[in-house]
Amino acid sequence: MSILAWPRDSVASRFVWTVVLAVAVSLALVRLFFVFGGVWAHEPLDRSRLPERARDLVRLIEAAPPEVRPQLAAAAGMEEVAVQWYGATSSVSTMLAHYTGLDDRDTLRKRLLGDLQRTAVIFEPKGPLRLPASLASDQPGPAFTYFMSVQLKDGSWLVFRAHRTWGLTQPERWTVFLILSTLSIAVVCAIATRRFVRPLKEFAAAVRRFGVNPQTPALPESGPQEFRDMTRAFNTMQAQIQKFVAYRTMMLAAISHDLRTPLTRIRLRGELIDDEVQQAKLFKDVDEMQTMVDGALAFFRGDADEEATTTFDLAGVLQTIANDYADQGIDVGYVGPAHADYCGRPFGLKRALTNLVDNAVKYATPPEIQLSCQEKVVTIAVRDDGPGIPPDALPRVFAPFFRVDRSRNRATGGVGLGLTAAQAIISGHGGDITLCNQSAGGLEALVTLPRVV
Repeated sequence: MSILAWPRDSVASRFVWTVVLAVAVSLALVRLFFVFGGVWAHEPLDRSRLPERARDLVRLIEAAPPEVRPQLAAAAGMEEVAVQWYGATSSVSTMLAHYTGLDDRDTLRKRLLGDLQRTAVIFEPKGPLRLPASLASDQPGPAFTYFMSVQLKDGSWLVFRAHRTWGLTQPERWTVFLILSTLSIAVVCAIATRRFVRPLKEFAAAVRRFGVNPQTPALPESGPQEFRDMTRAFNTMQAQIQKFVAYRTMMLAAISHDLRTPLTRIRLRGELIDDEVQQAKLFKDVDEMQTMVDGALAFFRGDADEEATTTFDLAGVLQTIANDYADQGIDVGYVGPAHADYCGRPFGLKRALTNLVDNAVKYATPPEIQLSCQEKVVTIAVRDDGPGIPPDALPRVFAPFFRVDRSRNRATGGVGLGLTAAQAIISGHGGDITLCNQSAGGLEALVTLPRVV
């Protein structure tokens, strides 16, 4: 993608602006640390420019006459360091000379004095040397601070007193910078990623809703340009599928009208047949054709039903089915929770589950309905104690107009569309239905339905 395409709202432009914003926020936090961090944001004294200025001041004081050195030292004080000069005969100079043999921190003195070959005594709040009382009483402010005393060539001493703490070491400063940078980048990327992923989650939810309800409204176009193109393509596909389903329903309605008319004429002409045996056979064939046509049309119209998706009590629907058969003197058991909320098409699911129970009532024994609810899946088992289905017929039981003659009584009626309709309704909810023979005898119809958010 070229640079000219970045200004528009695309995946590439969002990625670029996320990186730029993360770096900008990181630099801003580091800058705020320098502004408001106080002494903690400064480098250690031995790594700052103060030692260099102190060395220059030592050379300057040594070159000046003794009578102007106190005023010159006081005037040479810097923002963070106060400077005082003590003559060789003063009590402070005598005490500092006593400490010269006790201070063995050569490495620190070399970092502070550099190439300046002078004797120095360093006092730190937690250092090995205690600040002389005469020097402490001569200094305003808190006693816990940093002192560096440098002996001049004539035996006098120049005392530097730091007004601030020593400061963070280089590893500590880099640790602070790393924490601030990581924190800023993590926050910016988390916010940007959430905004970036939101259209994907909405698209995935729309696909799941469309799998449950083909009449779901179109998904609003939002997000980067690539996501909007993907959403537009999905909406176009959804509209084409809805148009196809509506066209198929209209076509089947026309077929219904065209087929019933010739069947009616055949029945009327059959009344003119004198042979009663042939007439009875003809009427039987006409009735069977009429039943097949009505069953097929009911199946296709039910498949194209535009029932709205809603939240309902699935356990209540199963108990209603059991109660309906109880009114007919058929004992259909129910095992499961008293209430179970589910989002789907209640009348369609009731029709599918009624077909499963009706098959067991007609061809086997009154079944038992068992409901089990998990976090993301709902399972419904319909079990009977009948003869079951031959294993070689199990793969074909959901085919339209298929009947298992060896284990099903053909005299009970039906055209072999009950399981086909049930499978279509369950699949329309994004679920699955399987039939299997139980080891102890009987048939189990297991329905698995996803919980759609």
